[in-house]
Amino acid sequence: MNVPDQSTPREREESLLRTVRLVYALHALGLVLGAFGAATVLGSFLFGWPSIIAVIINYAKRGEARGTWLESHFSWQIRTFWYALLWSMIVALVSAVLAVVLVGFALWVLGLVLLGVWVTYRVIRGWLALSNRESMPV
Repeated sequence: MNVPDQSTPREREESLLRTVRLVYALHALGLVLGAFGAATVLGSFLFGWPSIIAVIINYAKRGEARGTWLESHFSWQIRTFWYALLWSMIVALVSAVLAVVLVGFALWVLGLVLLGVWVTYRVIRGWLALSNRESMPV
């Protein structure tokens, strides 16, 4: 039986705020595990459990945020993950082709480092905007 939501708009917003904070925290944990663990920052972000759980939470809760300023944060977090995956595949493909002339190895390392910095920037920027109750650009 489906019970209608009896919470106030303020309570729903606070619940969504907690969810968005949790997702930023999970992504940050993935980045930290990559920085101080055996994996790369980007590898940990894309394939570590914290970020995978974060993306699942994003998709599960995004509908509840529709029409609110928090919707932009859900989109920001989801796009960060998928763009990082897309660009890492492009870097890997180009690097593999260029590995024949040895420049591909350096390109692969540089690409992963730059993508790690980009992902870190996006997580920090989003979390700071959330702290200031600002929406993210779409």
